[in-house]
Amino acid sequence: MSKPSFYITTPIYYPNDKLHIGHAYTTVASDTMARYKRLRGYDVYFLTGTDEHGQKIQSRAEQAGLEPKAFLDPIIEWIQALWKKLDISYDDFIRTTEERHEKVVADIFERLLAQDDIYLSEYEGWYCTPDESFWLERELKDGKCPECGREVQFVREASYFFRMGKYVDRLLQYYEDNPGFIEPVGRKTEMIKNFIEPGLQDLCVSRTSFDWGVHVKSDPKHVVYVWLDALTNYITAIGYGSDDPEAKAKFEKYWPADVHVVGKDIVRFHTIYWPIILMALDLPLPKKVFGHGFFLAKGGKMSKSKGNVIDPLQLIDRYGRDAFRYFLMREIPFGQDGVFTPEAMVDRLNYDLANDFGNLIHRTVAMLHRFYGGAIPVPAGLTDEEEALISLAAQTRELVERYMDEMQFSLALSEIWNLVRRGNKYIDECQPWKLHKEGQTERLQTVLYHMAEVIRLATIMVQPVMPDAPKVIRRQFGWTDEEFAWTALNIGAGVGGRRVAEGEPLFPRLDVEKEIEALTEMTTSTVPNQQAAKDTSGQQAKAAEKGQDKSGAKPQIGIDVFDQVELRVGQIKTAAKVEGADKLLQFQIDLGSETRQIVSGIAKYYAPEDLIGKKVIVVANLKPAKLRGVESQGMILCASEGDALTIATVPDSMPNGAIVK
Repeated sequence: MSKPSFYITTPIYYPNDKLHIGHAYTTVASDTMARYKRLRGYDVYFLTGTDEHGQKIQSRAEQAGLEPKAFLDPIIEWIQALWKKLDISYDDFIRTTEERHEKVVADIFERLLAQDDIYLSEYEGWYCTPDESFWLERELKDGKCPECGREVQFVREASYFFRMGKYVDRLLQYYEDNPGFIEPVGRKTEMIKNFIEPGLQDLCVSRTSFDWGVHVKSDPKHVVYVWLDALTNYITAIGYGSDDPEAKAKFEKYWPADVHVVGKDIVRFHTIYWPIILMALDLPLPKKVFGHGFFLAKGGKMSKSKGNVIDPLQLIDRYGRDAFRYFLMREIPFGQDGVFTPEAMVDRLNYDLANDFGNLIHRTVAMLHRFYGGAIPVPAGLTDEEEALISLAAQTRELVERYMDEMQFSLALSEIWNLVRRGNKYIDECQPWKLHKEGQTERLQTVLYHMAEVIRLATIMVQPVMPDAPKVIRRQFGWTDEEFAWTALNIGAGVGGRRVAEGEPLFPRLDVEKEIEALTEMTTSTVPNQQAAKDTSGQQAKAAEKGQDKSGAKPQIGIDVFDQVELRVGQIKTAAKVEGADKLLQFQIDLGSETRQIVSGIAKYYAPEDLIGKKVIVVANLKPAKLRGVESQGMILCASEGDALTIATVPDSMPNGAIVK
């Protein structure tokens, strides 16, 4: 029986300089999905590459005194070395300067020209060279590029244009018929409101002001402009337009793409222009375009001009690629923006990897050697503790598969870590050392076996994100192919009697102060006059840090800022006090599509049992935080006056997950 195919792509990156952590984020996410699908039995084709034509490349090469190709080659080598260091498991790396691509692009242009989808006219308007983007007057932001905020130039030149309006109704119908085509769903609204409803302009698809690109065969003074050239890599890489039978078979096998993974800044090109180009070519459209958010630095979106670019190689060299990849995929819900901070990275590596996963492995291996000569015992009878653990493991697998299929990597990892933490709590509750002392041999066998099983399941499930540690753990525990398959994700599939090797801790705990200092140094802006920009009076600076003005009031914000807050209706399913914390309550809250763990400092005001079933308002896109070692995945809204505090509630008729506006 043949495997189902799965075709996933990253954007092709523009190699005018070295890449930063944001590019690594996109690529690691795509690699995580590709690895997951392979584990699930799919025939995966994973494409990445570089977009190597255009005015910006030509200008940079001229400044360096080099031909464009000679300028590009060392940068491409650096990018490929970075992907190797991150163990990116791509099947193909396409360069748009390759003949297999350029030939087909030229042919596509002639076909579209012949069928009157392309026509010759003159372009007059605003152009952003860094982004290779044309903009209408109304689209500029304070007279500058709305994407990057840099200066634009007014240009006038003969150009070929693609008749976008010819296909716009068909595109909107495709949106309607395929609600999962654009994700997150809010991106679709942006495309319709910002670009389609105001009137979709015809797309400029050729330039004459530079010559580094694919020349139009019937009019060689024109070169094919970036998006018609760049976007077609997704089909040229898998054999579209080739005369080779094997290439043709590859295209038939993998197209349409299952998902294009892109940054939100290029969603427009992938969800408007690319589908229309494909319609004109009578080709099926991709099944999904996922426009993820930005991994931001403290100074905002990363750029050389701001001096806030974070070099992924420095982080990989210091912490290892598994830790780096885990942080990227765990820290930000995929689709949302997030800010890189040294504190967040150190916390993730210390709490999640060292304290939780690393500690579970270390404790289990130590007790196996202490009590059973290093062998995993065969379990005896089960108690309620094991039945609960088995049930949680089954639920974890179900949720991890659901979230991975939805590309919600952070949520999938959160579920895996819930199981890991439950494994640690299981050890504390069952106290194997006490069972050994009391001579409860059969009970000890069962507990040690289930400790090892939690590790096995977590290790299998974390493989798409962390390619190295699972291999080490598997060798240490001696699991076979059958035991380490995705189909063996249930407690009881592991075989007792295997000998477990001792080993060094995989995730050593970091010195917090030392690492924050090192990370801050790596990621601090070096832009001239940066310090001058920070100079404010002492009181004003302190007030700004607290988000207050001199009077103590919060500063005014615009609707664009408020709109970033996602408020949802949630129903409290469980509530309990956090051990060792007098003020904290720990909740499991049903948000309709998921259950969140939220910690709130309201124990002084409410008894846990009084809150069960209440409908509350949850800040759903708040960055996860740890309170007394317990992860909180959101915030419950409350009102306070003096010493009184009340939870903000909504009527029971409001469904769980409803958006509060």
